[in-house]
Amino acid sequence: MTHSLSIDRVVRVSVNLQPLAAGYRDFSRLLILGDSPIIDREERLRSYADLDGVGGDFGLSSPEYKAAALFFSQTPRPAALSVGRWASRATPALLKGAILSDAACDLDVWRAITAGTLTVRVGGIEQTLGALDFSTITNLNGVAVVVSQHLDGATLSWDGSRFLLESEQVGAAARLDYATGDLAEAMHLSVSTALPPIDGGDVEKIEETVALLADRFGDWYGLMVAAEAPVSNEDHINVARFIQGTGRSRVYGVTLTDSRVLDASVTNDLASRLEALNLRRTFVQYAQDPHAVASFFGRAFSVNFEASRSTLTMKFKTQPGIVCEHLSETKADTLKAKRCNVFVAYNNDTAIIQEGVMSGDAYFDEIHGLDWLQNAIQTDVWNLLYQSKTKVPQTDSGINQILTCIEATLGRSVNNGLIAPGVWNADGFGQLERAQLLPKGYYVYAPAVAAQSQADREARKAVPIQIAVKLAGAVHSVDVQIDVNR
Repeated sequence: MTHSLSIDRVVRVSVNLQPLAAGYRDFSRLLILGDSPIIDREERLRSYADLDGVGGDFGLSSPEYKAAALFFSQTPRPAALSVGRWASRATPALLKGAILSDAACDLDVWRAITAGTLTVRVGGIEQTLGALDFSTITNLNGVAVVVSQHLDGATLSWDGSRFLLESEQVGAAARLDYATGDLAEAMHLSVSTALPPIDGGDVEKIEETVALLADRFGDWYGLMVAAEAPVSNEDHINVARFIQGTGRSRVYGVTLTDSRVLDASVTNDLASRLEALNLRRTFVQYAQDPHAVASFFGRAFSVNFEASRSTLTMKFKTQPGIVCEHLSETKADTLKAKRCNVFVAYNNDTAIIQEGVMSGDAYFDEIHGLDWLQNAIQTDVWNLLYQSKTKVPQTDSGINQILTCIEATLGRSVNNGLIAPGVWNADGFGQLERAQLLPKGYYVYAPAVAAQSQADREARKAVPIQIAVKLAGAVHSVDVQIDVNR
């Protein structure tokens, strides 16, 4: 055997593959919260890239579809949305079979069964069905009908891809177990083929559902309700308070159809109450269509924060599919005072959204844009620390790496039009003083590491970093004076 030396003795090359950076959060995803029984309590949420998918699941007359149609009708068209389930009524127990293959759906195979058996346990009581005859069926709905005729306290159905066993009892006491018998495998309802059984459930408060969806599904940003069950003003306020106080930034939109909001003497309407609470993460719109805010969300969520000059104000935007309101100046001023948006007609044959405000003292585009900026800075600094091959040292040089990273992110916010050069009219810090010009639109400051406390140094904390940004704002009105000389 001939031996040779490894080339690594002379030239050694190693490859270090950098870990993938953490992605940015999606600030264009709306969650439509409905109560149609299409989505069960366990699944809770589905995502859709177009209106066809929503219509295929929910039908064209459902509140979820009507809201989605307004969302996807905006121009530019938003990319995606989610639909969640609110259990506004007590729900039955459910056993969902796995999706059947084409071979398992062969009707000739099913018609050959003339004495099938199936054992199910409904509410703890076992039922054995025998002599099930499918010889005359014309589709798999027929299989479900034959089984259901022999069942007590439950119903079997076929949804086009799987069998579903549902209890007649509703509420937390409703129970179903896996099926057994020679048909259990064929129907994919056995312990080895079915999905885990879902117990029945009691009525949920809507804020409980929102909290659950926020905990289980973190990628939605906007929220609206499109349900058959009525939502009281107290319910809306409870949801708005949750959205305001939860740690992950989100916004809530509510359509007001009650015309009493147009009366300045009425002070207990939802718009007035939300404005009094100064809830900056909730906005309301007065409209006859109960799902009008879906269109508002659709236009707002078309923003691409990575594009140049892409940020917008919601004032002056249109709402395809929504009939505009014809208001007197007094009623329009009343809505403005209550911080209630409206799609309103002007006397130049146009209609626009006004004023694009939140119930609290902020504009929608400010909250939306600053939420994006917060996440972008957080993610970029995380990736700096996460992708460093060695470490970011706890020195002035290391802190400068962080500042440079932050300034690059702020530069993107100048590019998209969120912030712009302007005069700083607040208390200063570092070298920044009140009434000083911010030529870049932002200022980033960190003290020297030598000034850091020993406790913070031993805890490996960075020195405090402060950022001043000047919002670009938006022009909402113009006053022009014409002087005429003869």
